[in-house]
Amino acid sequence: MQTVDFLDALDREGQLLAAAAERAGTDAKVPTCPEWQVRDLLRHIGAVHRWATGFIAEGHTGPRPIGEAPDLAGADLVAWYRDSHRLLVDTLAAAPADLECWTFFPLSGRSPLDFWKRRQAHETTVHRYDAEAARGGAPSPIAADLAADGIDELLRGFHARSRSGVRATEPKALRVRATDAGPDAVWTVQLGPDGPPVTSGQTAGDADAELFGPADQLYLALWNRAPVPEVSGDRSLADLWRETSSI
Repeated sequence: MQTVDFLDALDREGQLLAAAAERAGTDAKVPTCPEWQVRDLLRHIGAVHRWATGFIAEGHTGPRPIGEAPDLAGADLVAWYRDSHRLLVDTLAAAPADLECWTFFPLSGRSPLDFWKRRQAHETTVHRYDAEAARGGAPSPIAADLAADGIDELLRGFHARSRSGVRATEPKALRVRATDAGPDAVWTVQLGPDGPPVTSGQTAGDADAELFGPADQLYLALWNRAPVPEVSGDRSLADLWRETSSI
């Protein structure tokens, strides 16, 4: 995906999130995050949007804590979230291509500006799904290319960090394959006891298990929002992912 696609996705997904939250009501339970009500979801994602905006607008080169969300509910909280989302989108759109600021996992050839557009697009897409789960009814679709990119970000970004909790007692290879996103939408994840997973885009060698299916379903499954569509081989590796991969 091109950088502009991430900004468009962020814009679209945030508007869908706000609409779903407004319809559900801020007291509604969030089935995909059982400890949350919609108010918790809006406070979280709005605070994250404002936190990200600070890095982009002010060029901070080190980590900073996420600020507290205001104690709002109902229409006022939805309006605050809409303002948070719009501030982020507008700040990203106006930022220079050579922006220098802090990011929290390796850039893999991306600029800091690309990082934040991508990260916030996926943050918002996953939480939009949460808001629509609280609202009920059919969720909005996730494009295969966006979902496949989100799988890549999760595997090669979040779970490349030492803080990833995914460990196996002995070396195992887990393959992840999106069946509708082209020949490159496949990842091999090497698991072991002594460090974070190591993910490549290679298919060489045997895998102990494969998780596969449409990219949107795999994306949600790997974020523990939905069941894994299909598993072949050692099914315990799918269980291991579900039990230890929380971010």
